[in-house]
Amino acid sequence: MAAGSTEEVVASLHAAGCVFAEDEARLLTAAAAETGADLDDLVARRVAGTPLEYLLGWAEFHGLRVAVAPGVFVPRQRTAFLVEEAARLTRARHRHSVVVDLCCGSGALGLALATLLSAEHIVVTLAAADIDPVAVDCARRNLTPLGAPVYQGDLFEPLPEELLGCIDILLANTPYVPSEMIAHMPPEARDHEPRTALDGGPDGLDIFRRVAEGARSWLAPGGHLLVESSEEQAPAAIAVLTEHGLAGRIAESEEHYATVVIGTRPTDGA
Repeated sequence: MAAGSTEEVVASLHAAGCVFAEDEARLLTAAAAETGADLDDLVARRVAGTPLEYLLGWAEFHGLRVAVAPGVFVPRQRTAFLVEEAARLTRARHRHSVVVDLCCGSGALGLALATLLSAEHIVVTLAAADIDPVAVDCARRNLTPLGAPVYQGDLFEPLPEELLGCIDILLANTPYVPSEMIAHMPPEARDHEPRTALDGGPDGLDIFRRVAEGARSWLAPGGHLLVESSEEQAPAAIAVLTEHGLAGRIAESEEHYATVVIGTRPTDGA
């Protein structure tokens, strides 16, 4: 298939079911011009189901271009709500804060939060971690310019000991899709993104439970853990936080169609 004119690219994308075919055609055409990639190849791969972000090499998130690569979780627009909640909590601490982006994927959450706060002249110390070496490499592309280290390993395991009990804001975009629902996800996610970034176990909360178990030790007194969940999972997630000594609450956004579960370490030493 020869891509030909913009109209032909749009027609090909429309025929493949791309809802925003005009926007995608513009982005693919620009990517081909900027990188020297073959437009026909880009369009053919998009028609075959490759996520647009993988073809562009970046995803738009919270007003930023975040570098992504094949095999790395693509940040979702709804997760901007988690960043906004984290920013609000960081501002309320009225001091320099330590932020960790756990299960960081591309590092989009940490990047967005640090960028947002920097624009308000609020400086944070940022670190990130992920178990997937492909994600770690991608996160380093995004976070190294901020001076933020990215560690590779399982959850808290790779974090330096000096962070123990010192994290003010812990972002953890853990996988929360129940295993049996993976097959019902859009093909772009199901067939291209890493299953470890999607599959949360039988009820979607397996990785969340492990994060909640370790969070109290790593959080500073009064520090906050923020995790995205579904609306249906949130009450069970609150129970998990309570079990592990964190005060839990639910934040919801109709605008973003998002639910965030927040766990706070008590300040009284209890």
